[in-house]
Amino acid sequence: LSPIVELNVGGEMYTTTLSTLKKHPGSKLAEMFTGQPKLRTDSEGRFFIDRPGTHFKYILEYLRSNQVPTQCIQDVYKEALFYDIEPLIKQLEDSPQIFGELVARKQFLARVPNYSENIELMIRIARAEAVASRHSSVIVCVVRTDEDAARCQDALNSLDMDKKSVVKFGPWKAAPSISDLLDCIQMDVETKGYKISFQPHVAEKGFRFKSHDFFYKFLFTWW
Repeated sequence: LSPIVELNVGGEMYTTTLSTLKKHPGSKLAEMFTGQPKLRTDSEGRFFIDRPGTHFKYILEYLRSNQVPTQCIQDVYKEALFYDIEPLIKQLEDSPQIFGELVARKQFLARVPNYSENIELMIRIARAEAVASRHSSVIVCVVRTDEDAARCQDALNSLDMDKKSVVKFGPWKAAPSISDLLDCIQMDVETKGYKISFQPHVAEKGFRFKSHDFFYKFLFTWW
């Protein structure tokens, strides 16, 4: 191979050296250019990598100067994982953005039973109710303790509605509050491309408990 390498990364063109690409021998990027290159070439003979090209410049900058990027941290982290550049992965995981997501938020949500499944259930219910509608709503029951879970079930039994359409989150053993969990739910649903908001659910007359103790209405806006 020539010591100068031309790359086409997702349509973005880069020129660098072979030694830069092989700087971390255990990485997937180094393996691509070890021995016989394991990559296709484009019409101009440049090695083609089918990844987002915009963020590859930050990967290249790190390989050249050990400079850890301060922009597009989440996206660069995904690329660092793909190319398996371990030193960059570790340094990015120490950044506030990645640390907060992986260590703080993800560890909290791992303690909320069936969190991911409940997010998907909310979306399925909302989509089922979206026929010829601008909005559809999903009732969510959020309980932090086992005692609240029992009280919530008692309250749920007095609801004049299909109980299968109420999505229940909790209980959990961690510091974050109910409002923190509600923010997480909104964040993760919006990450999937939906426009969503929430408010305390005001139940019908005769409801046995204050409905806003447990119940919230999430509103999906379709157009």
